[in-house]
Amino acid sequence: MGLFREYDLRGIVGTELTEDLAERVGLAYATYAGKRGVRTISVGRDGRLSSPALHKALLKGLLAGGIDVIDIGVCTSPLVYFSLFTLPVDGGIMITGSHNAAEYNGFKICIGKSAIHGEEIQELRRVMEQGVFSTGSGRLSEHPIIPDYLKYIEKSFPHVKAQKLHVVIDCGNGAASLVAKHALELLGCQVTTLYGDLDGRFPNHHPDPTVLENLSDLMQAVTQHRADVGIGYDGDADRIGAVDEQGNVLWGDRLLVLYARDILAVKPGSTIISEVKASQSLYDDIAKRGGRAIMWKTGHSLIKSKMKEESAVLAGEMSGHMFFADRYFGYDDAVYASCRLIEILAKAGQRLSALVADLPNTVVTPEIRVDLPDTVKFEVVERVKQRFAGYLSTKDELGPDKLVLRDLITIDGVRGIFASGWGLIRASNTQPALVLRFEATSAAQLAAIRAVVERELADAKRALGC
Repeated sequence: MGLFREYDLRGIVGTELTEDLAERVGLAYATYAGKRGVRTISVGRDGRLSSPALHKALLKGLLAGGIDVIDIGVCTSPLVYFSLFTLPVDGGIMITGSHNAAEYNGFKICIGKSAIHGEEIQELRRVMEQGVFSTGSGRLSEHPIIPDYLKYIEKSFPHVKAQKLHVVIDCGNGAASLVAKHALELLGCQVTTLYGDLDGRFPNHHPDPTVLENLSDLMQAVTQHRADVGIGYDGDADRIGAVDEQGNVLWGDRLLVLYARDILAVKPGSTIISEVKASQSLYDDIAKRGGRAIMWKTGHSLIKSKMKEESAVLAGEMSGHMFFADRYFGYDDAVYASCRLIEILAKAGQRLSALVADLPNTVVTPEIRVDLPDTVKFEVVERVKQRFAGYLSTKDELGPDKLVLRDLITIDGVRGIFASGWGLIRASNTQPALVLRFEATSAAQLAAIRAVVERELADAKRALGC
């Protein structure tokens, strides 16, 4: 079933996701989670046009399955996670399509204080398909969570003096509209807001700050207002995008460098996790400053699980998910990450561009999406992996530039390491697409690596008839 992804449930409303299906998800959750001691959960929803109807249907299933529900209202996904630590609940569900287009919606599902993923989600699917559900009479109550969160932010940053900092935020008409401006103003910032009205049609741009064109208005506004920083959010505000005072984007790995340096200065030796799309300069910088860097799989649930396993204080993804266990609860919250960024800028007294000016000047691409059906995307990646494994063993020279593959990282897709850089292909867990990224010491070397990787990808697709 296409709705059940690696770490959440997500699909097109009306076809892959209907109100009847949402009710059955509620019943399946009540059955599955009830056997694991879950009695009361929080439920939140984003501002998509389909969210109210899905919310009503989900609650019907949960209550009929015997689960008590605390409705925390329209909010960001991180506020469902926040409720797991601050309300008397045993789990939670967020209704959201995250960074996907307006026609999508879905569910992020938590048991205890953790989001379920992988095989747990497939177990939930099997419960739903079997159709044998628990019954009961759950109780519904309401507890708006945003006021609690803003009080927490105010208490967490008492010493930040950001009155001189001008911040432009782009809420993208998503759920960040409800909380981001208020939170940053609590730190003393002057805030200029773009697209701060909640509108589930996303009329101004797609709610995904990892795509350069979605940041163009923010980049222009930062330079126009001579602001200190620009911050963009995705549809449910668990992803952050950042723009420096010159209007240049700081992709997720460079932003993570700032957070890592700030924490390692206080907690040397700490473990910090990122993913396969991140720059090598990030891992090198963490090691240089006495930290323990781990490269791991992409995906918010997978990263959070790895953080617990490794007792990491921080993690981050290229997609803008930033996870703070240092002074926070270990989940991804773009508004909280914004506050940590403002704290760093206020302490440093330097421009944002200056804080990363010492990083190696490599040439990198943003994430490159290649549309490919869910039914074949993983098999295509596997074929590329097998081809590269053969090159690694034979040390064959590849392409007209005679590149030699030095190493292969296969924890999530395939990342080929060459003398002058690397190239990555992995299957997206949230979209029918592959994700590619490249980094090299020069534009010429990047082009050479990209040509080799894309040639292998084209061959794999042809072999599968796609």
